[in-house]
Parts: sequence; structure tokens; C-alpha cells
Amino acid sequence: MTEYTDYSLLPHNTFKMDVKAARFVEYASEEELTAFLSSGGLASPYLHIGGGSNLLFLSDYPGLVLHSAVKGVETVAETDGWIELRVGAGMVWDDFVDYVVGKGWYGAENLSLIPGEVGASAVQNIGAYGVEAKDLIVSVDAVEAATGRHRRFSNGECGYAYRDSIFKKELKGRYFVTHVTYRLSKLPVFHLDYGNVRAELEKEGKEPTLPDVRRIIISIRRSKLPDPEVTGNAGSFFMNPVVSESQFRILQAEYPDIPHYLAGEGKVKIPAGWLIERCGWKGKALGTAAVHDRQALVLVNRGGATGRDVLRLSEKVVCSVREKFGVEIFPEVNVIG
Repeated sequence: MTEYTDYSLLPHNTFKMDVKAARFVEYASEEELTAFLSSGGLASPYLHIGGGSNLLFLSDYPGLVLHSAVKGVETVAETDGWIELRVGAGMVWDDFVDYVVGKGWYGAENLSLIPGEVGASAVQNIGAYGVEAKDLIVSVDAVEAATGRHRRFSNGECGYAYRDSIFKKELKGRYFVTHVTYRLSKLPVFHLDYGNVRAELEKEGKEPTLPDVRRIIISIRRSKLPDPEVTGNAGSFFMNPVVSESQFRILQAEYPDIPHYLAGEGKVKIPAGWLIERCGWKGKALGTAAVHDRQALVLVNRGGATGRDVLRLSEKVVCSVREKFGVEIFPEVNVIG
């Protein structure tokens, strides 16, 4: 376990906000975490972070920031048709996807190149191109902050919904994820009908392989999304809104070209990026905080923007969408401060 005071969080947030934590602790095992909690090391306020790819810091953090360095992949169950892997929460998510694709195991390839760590996949229920983490998760191992006791949550107990889980609501801040168990298929199962994935694969004129799908997903993401190593951002800043079918029909009557996806009985999901772009925000800036010029769902730090600059821009975007379409969009990013 390592501990620092007055620690820079610049390497730990992809928005590249130059803020500090009063105290920073990184643990390398569940045992280290349990010992730390048992010794009374946890003090309020505290915040547990992963790769920082879903955070917007408004200022220095006055308390304790915890980070997991728990790594490793362990096979826990296997049949001829599937395999279950228990993965350390501190493993980089795309490293895990690369690993399972290399092994020929199906299910995670559509989630390629999503920034962040394994633990966050279970908390945020990350998703892309028609696949969500909940589709793969069998269980989540976590340690209770107040007691240091271990608990295993089944998929059903995690309360998964679109970009949501029990760890973001009722249990927010009460448990620290240490491992996530996923089930991958050994048999070919592709999800190609979201976005332009199938169209890009068909250009190659052959039956797609698992590495082909990962490669195309990465190519599409890179063509649309800025590299956080170059331009500070947290990927999709807003969640795609889900509206009632009746509200959607009203919008469709006025905007016949509005893209949409079915989101369960009587519900329709609308791409937030389309709404934002139609409001004229694509490529627009307020100082050094801007809406990305290729993907309106992404807000960027062009250099020198503060968290409050980005927040101010996001609030103006939300108001524009509400006024034009009567639709409320909500941040996917966690605002800290």
C-alpha cells in the first residue's frame, strides 16, 4: 500500500484537471484494503476512483482519495460453451478486452477502447454499440467501507440499468469493488447492428472474426472521439435520454430524421449527440471548454479549462436541448466538488 499527501490528481483524471487530493491511498490487494479499513484509516470525506475517465473535478479534493491497484485474471468456472473470469478491479478495462479477444472469447469486443478500469465497468455499467457490462457480469466482489467485510453481489443484486447500478445510488460510497467476474462465450456471438459496425465490416467483403470486430470498433471510436492523452475529455459527457413512445412520436413528427433505438416496452432511446448537434453546439466553445467538433456528445478541455468552465458549458447545452426538444439530458460524468 502506498500513501501520499497533497497528491496531484492530474494523472488520475482524463479531463486533465490539475487538482490535488489532501490524501491519496493506493492498495494492491483486498487484504491491504481490509487492513487499512480495520485500522481506522478511512476518514471523511473520501472518494474511490478508477482511471478517472468519468470524473470532472471542480476544485482540489479536501479529503481521502482511494485507488485500487488490484490486478490479475483468474478462471473460476468453465464449460465447452463459456468461461467465467474473476478480474481485479484495478486492471485497465481495454487491457482486459484485448486479453479475452486474444483468447478467442466473445462478448466484450464491442466495449473495446472504453477508458477506465474493470471496477468502474461494474459501477457505471459501461456500454457501447449495443452491449453493456451487465450483459457479461456474473458477480461483483466488494468490501464494505464501514466494516471492512467482504460481500459478493450477484448480477441481479447490482440493480443494473442504463449507465446505472446500485453502486451509484443506494450503495454509493458504501462499498469498494475489488473484483468483477464476467462470463464470456466460447462460441461466436456478435452484436453488429448498432451504429455503423456492420457496414464497416461489410466493406471488407468477408466473414468477420473476433479480432476484426475489435479492430473495427476501435477504428470507429478513434474516428469520432478525441484521445484523452492529447485532448482532455471524459468520453461521452451525457447519457442518451430515454423517452416515452408517445413523446418520441411527437418529436418524430417534427423531426422525421431523428435517430432512435427501442429501449424496452413503451420506451425509446434518442442519441444525445444528435440533439446537441441540432442545437448548434457541435464544435462550439466557451473559452477553453468546448463541444467536440466530431462528436457532440463529448465535451473537451482545449487546454487550461477548469472544471467549472466545463460544468458551465454543460449546463448551457442541457438548457438548449430542453428548450428546443423538451427533452432532459443528464451528465454521465460524475461532478466532484
